[in-house]
Amino acid sequence: MIRQMALLAIASLAWAVALADKDADSKTVLGPSNIYLYDGAQALLAGDGEEGVRLTLQGLKTAANRREELIGHANLCAGFLLVSQYETALEHCNWVIEREPNHWRTYNNRAIVFLRMERFEDSDADIRKGQRLNPHSENLKEVKGMYLDEVEPVREQITIDERRDGKTPKVEDED
Repeated sequence: MIRQMALLAIASLAWAVALADKDADSKTVLGPSNIYLYDGAQALLAGDGEEGVRLTLQGLKTAANRREELIGHANLCAGFLLVSQYETALEHCNWVIEREPNHWRTYNNRAIVFLRMERFEDSDADIRKGQRLNPHSENLKEVKGMYLDEVEPVREQITIDERRDGKTPKVEDED
């Protein structure tokens, strides 16, 4: 489940690396502007957390602008979540939110990190912030479900009666 949510968390970010900076002058771009960020995102999407983190860290060393830095740190938040390094994931999530407080995807990711750290109140707060920013997000709905499974698990309330026709089962002698 952690792996699935981490992949879900970065899926919408991977494509952004291949696009040119929206504030840049018009130019022809062949391929991604930062190959390490792009390849790191692809590795994370493929479920290879260690390689994804390694490549993304390399890509941050050559980030050309603030947008690439935000994408890199957001992907590191998800990548470190994928490899169960929650404290490090939290640092990268916080980095993004400090610079881009309306980045709903990072609230989604950080909510999962908090959930894994058993910081349930913080997780709930981030889910609510994310939902205010993007009320129709399927990702946030899934994370909310994970949260509820942890704090308010569903208890079985139905008992299935195996008897047929209202009669008690017949026990036969084996003599």
